[in-house]
Amino acid sequence: MPNQQQTSISRVSIDPNGVLKLEGRLDAEGISNIWFDSNNLFKTHNVSIIDVHGVDYCDSSGIALLMSVQKDAKRRGVELKIQGLSPQFQILLPTTTPQEDPPRLPASLSEKVGRETVAVLQDLQAQISFGGELFITLLLTLSHPSRIRWKSFCNVFEVMGLYALPIIGLVGFLTGCILAFQALAPLRQFGVDIFAVNLTALALLRELGPIMTAIVLAGRSGSAFAAEIGTMKVNQELDALVTMGIAPLRFLVVPRIIAALVVTPLLTIYMDAIGVAGGFLVLMSMGFPFAALLTQLLGAININDILGGIVKSFFFGFLVSSIGCLRGLQTSKGAAAVGTSTTRSVVSSVVLIVVVDAIFSAVFYALKF
Repeated sequence: MPNQQQTSISRVSIDPNGVLKLEGRLDAEGISNIWFDSNNLFKTHNVSIIDVHGVDYCDSSGIALLMSVQKDAKRRGVELKIQGLSPQFQILLPTTTPQEDPPRLPASLSEKVGRETVAVLQDLQAQISFGGELFITLLLTLSHPSRIRWKSFCNVFEVMGLYALPIIGLVGFLTGCILAFQALAPLRQFGVDIFAVNLTALALLRELGPIMTAIVLAGRSGSAFAAEIGTMKVNQELDALVTMGIAPLRFLVVPRIIAALVVTPLLTIYMDAIGVAGGFLVLMSMGFPFAALLTQLLGAININDILGGIVKSFFFGFLVSSIGCLRGLQTSKGAAAVGTSTTRSVVSSVVLIVVVDAIFSAVFYALKF
């Protein structure tokens, strides 16, 4: 007669002496019916013995049930005994009772500092590696202009440049007004308040114009790059590009980098002009004639002041766009991944902008530029 498959039947009960009895077949199907009952009975009764004389069959699923109860007993300080397990099933049960995982001690200050330092260095290495790869790809692409996705370039140029004119103009105008007001008070003490236009123009052209433009673009466009590319990665669109033999770096990143290199200097010049106009407006309201202010301005600035800010803006534009794209490519999976990448993009961009600006200031001072 052919062997018939046995039905997985298992039972659990408590006798008057508090012994937990398991009967039937302890396989995957059988223990699914008694797993929670067994644990609940063990927790609600003072059980120290499990009787398995009535067990007909036991595999790794049944052993898992016994180990779960043993582990719970160990946690409660109860020494649990298993009686009646046949030798053929006994070999599946570990010879030692499962040990509770040791509590993880809180990380010390030195450990936290070390982990954060390693994370920062690894991120810096990733940024340098990505920057080098991007620079080579950019040169190869520019040597063959037909490979550039000009439609994507125009879209990014429009969103990053034209749509940013209102906010850049507002920030530039208010910055110029603030500088003029702040410069008037101390200079008036020495009777040279006309030099407020010098301070306003030089601060805008050499420092605040490029750096404020870059910070606005970091929050507005760099974060958008990170969110767009990050969403594409979460949706596995980047994997689809790779499958089709298209390099995401050339297809997605290069047009954004080229657009940023063109847009950032133009926006910097625009912010400088609006900022100087704001300073002029404040000083003219204080009684200074426009002709005197214009003469003072033309005598205070030279071509090096303008070129210094434009040179900075090229590097700032490259930093903002490349960091935004890098964070997008580094996006992990999950609902909060895109938001995290966007935040990291803005923070990294602002920090690097300040660092690079400090380097430029030291170099310009040494070169007397």
